[in-house]
Amino acid sequence: MIDTDSWIRRFFPSPRAEFQLVCLPHAGGSAPFYHPVAQALSPRVEVLAVQYPGRQDRRREPMIGTVGELADRVAEAVRATVDRPFAIFGHSLGATLGYEVGVRLEAGGLRPERLFASGRRAPSAHRDERVHLRDDAGLIAELRTLAGTDQRVFGDDELLRMVLPAIRNDYRAAETYRHAGGARLRCPVVALTGDRDPKATLDEVAAWETHTDGGFELKTYPGGHFYLVEHAADVIRVIDERLAGPVAARR
Repeated sequence: MIDTDSWIRRFFPSPRAEFQLVCLPHAGGSAPFYHPVAQALSPRVEVLAVQYPGRQDRRREPMIGTVGELADRVAEAVRATVDRPFAIFGHSLGATLGYEVGVRLEAGGLRPERLFASGRRAPSAHRDERVHLRDDAGLIAELRTLAGTDQRVFGDDELLRMVLPAIRNDYRAAETYRHAGGARLRCPVVALTGDRDPKATLDEVAAWETHTDGGFELKTYPGGHFYLVEHAADVIRVIDERLAGPVAARR
């Protein structure tokens, strides 16, 4: 049985919350990235932030190198944890992972209310990217262009050495992922993106519509790959509003 306490972090436990929101981090990211989201949505929505192995307090655990295996493990943890209507939010790698987790949950009869796919092209919109094969300097250069890493990290060699293996692992998982085709979500998808994101064009993000039999919505913001940091208040508002509607049947 999976140790859900290792995988799921509740920064603001809300036993009476109407909804739960499973939040999946970006490549190299960790559960605390979603602490402000959890604070803002509490107590009506309880955030379940996922902590991947191989970082922070799980740094001694083996990392998982493929989206498929990670989705299997996350789906198992979510299935054992959620106990009320829930949705999934994922940014970048987390969005692709959110789709794969949603497919697995729905196959087992557990349907999310929505998938919020942020800062990521649709699973079928493949690019031949090989950032994970670069040396450390090349990987660091990539991180600087996306502006999603705390700038203090780049000035701390010891900290940088600690986080680079997880970042490289996650880039490998994202870049070697291939959509197998066939599986479409039943739940609606809300795709959110920055209009200057170098990792996802608007057409690539709009292609999320082909991956759901539910409704589709596209929200565009000024900004790059980490647009959601600058526009956190509006992204949180969108989540809150979309989780205020009728509850879908979960079976």
